[in-house]
Order: sequence, then structure tokens, then C-alpha cells
Amino acid sequence: MQVHEPLRAIEYPSSDGKPMGETDVHIQLIADVRFTLRNFFRATPDIYVATNLLLYYIEGNPRRFVVPDVFVARGVGNHQRRVYKIWEESRAPEMVIEFSSRQTWREDVEEKWQLYEHLGIREYFIFDPDYDYLTTPLIGYRLDAELCYAPLEIENNRLHSETLGLDLVDTGNGLRFFDSRTNQFLLTPEEEAEAHRREVEAHRRETEMRQQAEAEAARLRAELARLRGEGS
Repeated sequence: MQVHEPLRAIEYPSSDGKPMGETDVHIQLIADVRFTLRNFFRATPDIYVATNLLLYYIEGNPRRFVVPDVFVARGVGNHQRRVYKIWEESRAPEMVIEFSSRQTWREDVEEKWQLYEHLGIREYFIFDPDYDYLTTPLIGYRLDAELCYAPLEIENNRLHSETLGLDLVDTGNGLRFFDSRTNQFLLTPEEEAEAHRREVEAHRRETEMRQQAEAEAARLRAELARLRGEGS
């Protein structure tokens, strides 16, 4: 009687052995975008924001993956993941951002463009933080009715993302997100920290003023009581 060995589970590695970004500028930008978008969607439990996470798109083939700089998936839990498997999530991400560099810009514009279109990723944005490799620093595509990528027209150095409900803005010194509903840019980590510091400081001053007012009121009550005692 022949005994068959159990099939080994297919391993899907969580790292491709490559660094997070090519330069400090790329690394910082990726981290800032991750913070900003996660903070913006923090109250929406079915939106997942990931950076440099391996995205596997063919079940059973761990060699078929891509590592977007940033992607956003809607309709999935926002819990932490080792990797993102499209067949388990039952959907591809809705939006991807790639930050081009000397080594990656051709792949971003040609190979990844075709792959993301094939996977049905609704919006694809490419930004060149070095302002050196793309014809325009900010490029965007959206799937049309035939599920083919159509280029988005940039106006005032910005592109609108229907997926995010935000504008991606080339500030000339980086990429920012603008919320037209509040008419404000989303805060960067540094701006968020500064806003929190100011809030704490304002609360401290308010507490001190209240305590001083209470102390003064107590002093006046004591003085009034003393005067009443002297006059009796």
C-alpha cells in the first residue's frame, strides 16, 4: 500500500529582500503617506492602507507578486497583515501609488502600469519625488468603461482620486493630500504632532487660568468672610 506524503503548505514570503525605498526622500515620503492616509481613514474600519506590503495575485504561485509603495483596499478589514493575497481578500486594492526613482521609473510606467490595469486596480498614481525621471512629476490613471487605464488630466499640479475622495497635490517639494470638503491639506506627521502640542499647551494654559480664577475667588470669599467677622 502506497502512502502519500501530505502536501506542504505553500509559503508566501513577507519580504522580497529589497529596501523600503531607494533614498531617504522616498522612505520618508512613503512613511508620511502611510501615516496621513491611515489617520484620514482611522474611523473607517473597512479601508486598509498598506505600504511596501507584498501583494500576491495568483494563488499557488508565490513568485507572482508585486510590492506597491502604497495601496488602499476598500471593503476589507484594516487589521495588520503579513502579506495581501487577492484571492483571500476577494478583491484587489482600489488605488496604488508608486514613487518613481532612478531604478524604478521605467517599471512603474510600463510593467506595473500593465499589471495594475490587468488586476483591475481602479486608480494608479505615479509620483517622482526627485523631479527628474517622469515627463511630469505627478501622473494618474483611472479605469474606464472598458476597464482600461485612461490618463487623468492634471490641473494646478493636482489630480483627484475618486477612490480616496482627496486631491493628490504636487507641491513642488513633495506630495500632499488635499480635502476639498474642508478646503485643507491633510496633516503630515510633523504637523499632526505640532497640532497636538499646541492643543496640550492650550489645555494647560486653560487649566492654569481656571485654577488661578478659582484661587482668586476663594481668596475673595475668605476676605469677605473676614470683613463680616470684624463688623459683627
